[in-house]
Amino acid sequence: MNALPRDPAILLSWVNTQLRDRYPSLAALCEDLGEDEADLCARLSAIGYAYSPEQNRFV
Repeated sequence: MNALPRDPAILLSWVNTQLRDRYPSLAALCEDLGEDEADLCARLSAIGYAYSPEQNRFV
């Protein structure tokens, strides 16, 4: 597992930037980085964000 930012706000910004610039989906990002998609979603859900596949970002 890669060392993702621990701070939830920084994690949100980092993930959304990666989704915008490098990955066509959250699944592709998680697969490439070896991250658990459900865990990442849970971490960002804790601060009120959910993944939108239509927008390919957490909103």
